[in-house]
Amino acid sequence: MNRRGFLSAMGAAAMQSNAQLPARPNIILIVVDDMGYGDVAALGNKVVKTPNLNWLHAESVRFTDFHVSPTCAPTRTSIMTGRHEFKSGVTHTILERERMSLKATTIAQVLQSAGYATGIFGKWHLGDDAPHQPGKRGFDEVFIHGCGGIGQDYPGTCSDAPGNTYFDPTILHNGVFERTKGYCTDVFFTQAMKWVESKRGAGKPFFTYITPNSPHAPLICPEEYRRMYDGLNLPENTQKYFGMVTNVDDNVGRLMSRLNQFGLDENTLLIFMTDNGGTGGVRVFNAGMRGQKGTPYMGGTRVPAFFRWKGTLKPRDIDKLTAHVDYFATFAELAGAKVPDGIALDGRSLIPLLRDANAVWPDRYLFTHVGRWANGKGMEAKYRNCSVRNTRYNMVRTAPDKPWELYEVIADPGEKTDVAAKLPDVVAKMNAVYDQWWAEVLPLTLENEQAKPPRVAPYKTLYWNQYGGGPGTAPGER
Repeated sequence: MNRRGFLSAMGAAAMQSNAQLPARPNIILIVVDDMGYGDVAALGNKVVKTPNLNWLHAESVRFTDFHVSPTCAPTRTSIMTGRHEFKSGVTHTILERERMSLKATTIAQVLQSAGYATGIFGKWHLGDDAPHQPGKRGFDEVFIHGCGGIGQDYPGTCSDAPGNTYFDPTILHNGVFERTKGYCTDVFFTQAMKWVESKRGAGKPFFTYITPNSPHAPLICPEEYRRMYDGLNLPENTQKYFGMVTNVDDNVGRLMSRLNQFGLDENTLLIFMTDNGGTGGVRVFNAGMRGQKGTPYMGGTRVPAFFRWKGTLKPRDIDKLTAHVDYFATFAELAGAKVPDGIALDGRSLIPLLRDANAVWPDRYLFTHVGRWANGKGMEAKYRNCSVRNTRYNMVRTAPDKPWELYEVIADPGEKTDVAAKLPDVVAKMNAVYDQWWAEVLPLTLENEQAKPPRVAPYKTLYWNQYGGGPGTAPGER
């Protein structure tokens, strides 16, 4: 269904509420890496220290049943395209299968065409070779690390600057590497705030995409943040993980304060979310959910989603089933942007709910598949680590030789009681929906399946062209 069809389905009452939101706000989207729903104190965690996220939570519309993909590159693809990641060839986080199709139109391109300045600060992870870089996908300002994490390196194009570290990282800034000073998350937020400040008097709105790699492993943080969790009988890695979360929290607080100083609070929609289910903190608190990153259960896909727009959005909880694929239609509508013909979005605009928590919101199906199959084995992976979700149920399958599990998540959010045997008609209906979806997406998943990786990663070659060195050069010889 195209965007017009989705909006028509929302009903006349919803469309009436859409018109009441101010047009063309600045948009800041923060997507934190590997932090879970349960890693925010305001959401029930008694250990983590997140005073600024608690502040943001208190001032936001909170989507309490908001879902993403089970791992990072897939989620980022769906944010950019408004479509399930498989439709853009992204079925993994490495091995060329993290590269978002060059045929995909991004929300950054749509906003750019509508007169927005666009900037990304942090993690891209949708292709490190030149054609896939964010500067070619709708971003005016690019300040990123390579690969899925700082210092990571995989066969093929997915790679970061050689020898890169969380402290004083080397960052690619508009095609030129810069050796920065400081802790990576601080560096990304500081650069984003400088850019926002430069745009506030430019006479055009901006879209700022802040994507720190923290608290993704390896678990490295400034020692003063780890020490905040001394004496709590936590393993050292858990201390470091929560220290990284608190450092993110401090940076969110810096950003919120700066927006106030800049006088941008009332014309800026600030969104905070994470890119998949929890990781380093799930054993401490997982909000009662089953599963974590890399699983098709609720704990693998449900994330915090806070929308703050001072003076426009009334803080409240919204329990409607929503997802990352909804950003494209939402941002395009806010910007008054035309979505190019031929784009069939999987998402729908959130604007009716942002204006009215009781707006018409038809039930829907969301599809999760962890992907990560061996090259050429997509058909065999159809029923491996997948789920179908609607408002009432989550139907999960973990392997082809295992049956569907069915959970009535409204009554059983922890997915403890499998009711598949009691509700065979529901299973049959949802299985038929899944079969139809799989037949639609399978051909589109194959775009990167047989890609031939280069012998040397282009990202590294770009680095060596600037600084010298090459394959076999030790980091200390750079």
